[in-house]
Amino acid sequence: MVTIKDVAKIAGVSPSTVSRVVSGNPRISRETTRKVKEIMDELGYHPNIMAKSLVSKTTQTLGILLPRPAEELFLNFFFGELIRGIVTQATKAGYDMLMTTVTSDHDELETISRLVRGARVDGLILLSSRKHDPVIEFLKQHNFPFVLVGRSEEFPDIISIDNNNVQAAFEATNHFIAQGHERIGFVSGPPNLVVSQDRQLGYMQALKEAGLESRSEWIVEGDVLQESGFRAMSFFMSLPERPTALVVFDDLLAFGVLRGLTELGYSVPSDMSLVSFNNLPLSELASTPISSIDIGTYQLGYTATHSLLRAVHDEPLPQNQIVIPHRLIVRESSIQPNTKRT
Repeated sequence: MVTIKDVAKIAGVSPSTVSRVVSGNPRISRETTRKVKEIMDELGYHPNIMAKSLVSKTTQTLGILLPRPAEELFLNFFFGELIRGIVTQATKAGYDMLMTTVTSDHDELETISRLVRGARVDGLILLSSRKHDPVIEFLKQHNFPFVLVGRSEEFPDIISIDNNNVQAAFEATNHFIAQGHERIGFVSGPPNLVVSQDRQLGYMQALKEAGLESRSEWIVEGDVLQESGFRAMSFFMSLPERPTALVVFDDLLAFGVLRGLTELGYSVPSDMSLVSFNNLPLSELASTPISSIDIGTYQLGYTATHSLLRAVHDEPLPQNQIVIPHRLIVRESSIQPNTKRT
């Protein structure tokens, strides 16, 4: 039977180095990690994870707390791409992933408590940030490693991976202002999410700086679903004075907006221009390709896992708040006939 000492001898390293490679310790160089893993494969060495967990008191498993409700989450391709980034980095480091979701605030805290107190995972990734989030408060109280994909107003010292959503929405709105639009609406996400608040703030700031009017009836809140976008569109087009351009919280919402416009007999961008967020692959394939802010979704997930592993191994981070760059991808939904693509 091949042992860790056999691998270490052939690799020319100590058994503790092999152990660190198995556990995904970031201090081990890429070259050493590659060499040790190749020898492990050649010798057919498979670490006994259960025995290792008993000795090290680790599980080699990271948890993901999915936003609720789960049935809505899996309708949005954004979360699939985010999780792909998370799992890619976790797998590379030799970690498994445990995903969990709940239906209420009480169930959420109960689930998190069970994972933490029962030592089911070594760390947690939270995929959304809410105002007054009890989960973050619980994890901080128990000094449990976790990373937030998003931003927390109440706990600015936690490890978080986010975009500058205020600036991104500001740029999306200015894209319309530069084209001469003066009536610009906003389709928001759930109001309890910090990201909804940030994107609406950026939209409002752009209007204010341009001296444009902001009307409450031109701002509609909804869930991150196509149906919400469809309902928002029906509302906007029924107004006596409707917007001529919309900044939309999410591509999935934008698909609903586009469907609503088509069914009502309007065209994009002649009757209504659109810019949304996340730059899902389907955005380019829509009946009218949708302009979208690319927020680096895969990189958000990948970086979140990398940061969490450093926290799990008690490795210092250069900074706790990491901002992933964004960029506006301009497509037909926001290009007027007399406007050149930039």
